[in-house]
Amino acid sequence: MDDLEKAILISFDESGAVDSALKAQAVGYCRQIKETPSICSICIERLCFSKLVQVQFWCLQCLHEVLRVRYSSMGVEEKSFIRKSVFSLACYESIDDKNLVRVLDGPAFIKNKLAQVMVTLIYFEYPMIWPSVFVDFLSNLSKGVIVIDMFCRVLNALDEEVISLDYPRSQEEVAIAGQIKDAMRQQCISQVVRAWYDILLMYRNSDPDLCCSVLDSMRRYVSWIDIGLIANDAFVGLLFELMLVSGFPCQLRGAAAGSIHAVAAKRMDPKAKLTLLQSLQIRKVFGLVAEDNDIELVSSVASLLTGYSTEVLECLKRLNSEDGKAVPTELLNEVLPSVFYVMQNCEIDETFSIVQFLSGYVGTLKSLVPLTETQSLHVGQILEVIRSQIRFDPAYRNNLDVLDKLGKEEEDRMTEFRKDLFVLLRSVGRVAPDATQIFIRNSLASAVASNVDVDVEEIEAALSLLYAFGESLNDETMKTGNGLLGELIPMLLSTKFPCHNNRLVALIYLETVTRYMKFFQENTQYIPLVLSAFLDERGIHHPNSNVSRRASYLFMRIVKLLKAKLVPYIETILQFLNSSLDMFIQSLQDTVAQFTTIYAASKELSGCEDGSHIFEAIGLLIGMEDVPLEKQSEYLTALLTPLCQQVEAMLLNAKAQNPEESPEKIRNIQQIIMAINALSKGFSERLVTASRPAIGLMFKQTLDVLLRILIIYPKLEPLRCKVTSFIHRMVDILGSSVFPYLPKALEQLLAESEPKELAGFLLLLNQLICKFNTGVGDILEEVYPAIASRVFNILPRDAFPTGPGSNTEEIRELQELQRTFYTFLHVIATHDLSSVFLASKSRAYLDQMMQLILHASCNHKDILVRKACVQIFIRLIKDWCASPYGEEKVPGFRSFVVEAFATNCCLYSVLDKSFEFRDANTLVLFGEIVLAQKVMFEKFGNDFLVHFLSKSFQSAHCPRDLAEQYCQKLQGNDIKALKSFYQSLIENLRRQQNGSLVFR
Repeated sequence: MDDLEKAILISFDESGAVDSALKAQAVGYCRQIKETPSICSICIERLCFSKLVQVQFWCLQCLHEVLRVRYSSMGVEEKSFIRKSVFSLACYESIDDKNLVRVLDGPAFIKNKLAQVMVTLIYFEYPMIWPSVFVDFLSNLSKGVIVIDMFCRVLNALDEEVISLDYPRSQEEVAIAGQIKDAMRQQCISQVVRAWYDILLMYRNSDPDLCCSVLDSMRRYVSWIDIGLIANDAFVGLLFELMLVSGFPCQLRGAAAGSIHAVAAKRMDPKAKLTLLQSLQIRKVFGLVAEDNDIELVSSVASLLTGYSTEVLECLKRLNSEDGKAVPTELLNEVLPSVFYVMQNCEIDETFSIVQFLSGYVGTLKSLVPLTETQSLHVGQILEVIRSQIRFDPAYRNNLDVLDKLGKEEEDRMTEFRKDLFVLLRSVGRVAPDATQIFIRNSLASAVASNVDVDVEEIEAALSLLYAFGESLNDETMKTGNGLLGELIPMLLSTKFPCHNNRLVALIYLETVTRYMKFFQENTQYIPLVLSAFLDERGIHHPNSNVSRRASYLFMRIVKLLKAKLVPYIETILQFLNSSLDMFIQSLQDTVAQFTTIYAASKELSGCEDGSHIFEAIGLLIGMEDVPLEKQSEYLTALLTPLCQQVEAMLLNAKAQNPEESPEKIRNIQQIIMAINALSKGFSERLVTASRPAIGLMFKQTLDVLLRILIIYPKLEPLRCKVTSFIHRMVDILGSSVFPYLPKALEQLLAESEPKELAGFLLLLNQLICKFNTGVGDILEEVYPAIASRVFNILPRDAFPTGPGSNTEEIRELQELQRTFYTFLHVIATHDLSSVFLASKSRAYLDQMMQLILHASCNHKDILVRKACVQIFIRLIKDWCASPYGEEKVPGFRSFVVEAFATNCCLYSVLDKSFEFRDANTLVLFGEIVLAQKVMFEKFGNDFLVHFLSKSFQSAHCPRDLAEQYCQKLQGNDIKALKSFYQSLIENLRRQQNGSLVFR
């Protein structure tokens, strides 16, 4: 063993026993040898003498890489030497008399690598330099199995590396592949096919593995060779014999099925294709799917049947005459029963392909209404297939019910798997609505008649069919209940399944009732049944907390939809809910267990199912003006009073406890706030403040209680967030009557706020400003200095860090605070409140604010932030600058705008090439920048114009004629013309200056 072989062995070592430094040295040595001019000779010599597979693999890999990279620079003699040597290796011949090792005696991966080297030579040399490669190879097949096997490997590698379009190819590679195929068609492909036939005939009994290799090669080449070479009585007969005779191994039979599938999939004219498909006599294989138990063989046959059916269907679509459609229709009628059988009785990998085929078949039936008896039968069978496929596996029943990890995985898998099947169901529903409804009715009736617990999956599937069918119905059909819907929905509502305790059944039952809610809008006589379904043990009182929580959410949606129609039933609903509400109010921990414990413990539950929706539903019901004031007050008092009492009791004892020692108490307070918040969503501002102020008083008292939480727990972020959310709601419904509570609340929220909370605080102020405009001026003047001080101390003076390690939670919170602060400043400026910035306590922060929005207007990565900052400047200019020669309201502001904002934002920032005019948002920003110039000219007159032309334009080397045109456009009244001209001016300056001016 020489140094090279040792180095190769060390570099391939994966045992960990070799020192890393030694391994690195070995790799370096191998890389050095690879760079020597004689590397090809070195590799071929090693292949003749070394029995070490690592050395053989390295040499073949090296040859492959060198040929790909250096082939064009090699000499004629070197190419000839490599060609002859590699071909000798592939044909099991000696390169010279001293050749002691045959590569073909090695393992499969060595032979595959040799095939790859052969294909690289074919790529560069066939047909111009080495036209006889395939003919020469064919003449060596008589040497037996080992050379035939290598020939198949070369053909397969040629398909994978060069010909197949399943892999991305360059235009040059596609052109070379075309040349190779053309040459093979003219020169040798008929001989190759004849060799395939002879090999199959000779080795079918003695070497099935070799025959499988031949069939695999043939399957790859059928798509581009003359189909007549394969599609003849002799060859097709042999293929069917290999597939049908039970004495052959299943792998060989499956490979034969794959080859017939390739023949059926050959791209052809539809008439010729139809003749080919008829000649295959596919009916011979129908029995295989029922008789054979080998999964792989059945899967191969299923793939053949699906492919054949798809091709027949394509012929049916492409043939226009009725006579032309008769034959494919007949062929489909012949093959479809086997396709249906496969879907319902066999575990295969072809389900997706079959569903796609069935979807295509149903699509062709749309133009054939009314359906024939046979087609109607097929529709019924398709529906049976859908029902059988959407059923859950009973083996996972317990996992799905408790929803453990395995159950969650199975539910997710089935949800994805069902999507195409439900699309197919809706298509069938459109083609044959009556048949579909009858099928679903019978499925549901069968489920209703079930009196045992073992039919969980059958019942869930029946309900899922009804649910999915609802998606294909238009609003009018849904409302009127045409067809069998008038029978199906009442049957659904009046049913309590024996397995209703099962989570899946209970959930799909509730979802299905919700799906058909528009039916109940017109058929109000069923509302009591709907309410029972959601309020008894099938829904909110279901023993499974996941189901009861989902029921609460769905019930809230129902209340929103049927709102006014539910007024007569409010007493009944509250009686149904009484036990749940009593539990919540009197024993909050029990109710938290029912409605919220899983929510608190699990991050997987969606926000729409946090348990508070039952309170939102009640709020929607009792918050209607149709409810008498006395009743409304009674209901609301019954809910709010005990909840507030619980909060007060917990707050009284809180000072004696460490909050960290009572997480359950904190969670309970959170839940109460969420419940009251949800309850308030049913009440409008008009009702609470104008028509029934007594109701408003009750909410004010509640707000007063909940604001105490901020005093007792000033640093608990979850509670502060919940209280802030409640204040948002009270602003919505109490209107200006909330003002007396705001100073105290805002003071507490601002006192201990972290960046995330401060951003939330600014959102609350934005809401107040947008709702009350200048009405909150006094409040803003009080809080703005504290906000500005906190923000300017928290935010970094320079840009946020970028690169590795910069995307931390802390940085993201600061970035969000910065964006929210810009929005806050924008809201103030655009709601006639810019005087807040000039208040005595706020003036100290004016310069910092100006520098901040100037920098953002020029450089911020978010274009929308830049636009907002430009709009702030526009509004401040209008507010603070009366006329070109008027007195300065804010000393220094005019010069700052003209010298800093106009130059840096309106010119330099847009000159930078990062300012992309092709981006829609950037164009909007550009429009605001142009508008700012127009406003500056109107307010500052020649002061702006002279400075902008003499200083800014001059520094950008703007030609005099363009500057003069700019003056004309600016002084005109056409803002669109100004914008268009200014864009062309900027682009002109960019070309001239090459974008070298960047604001610093």
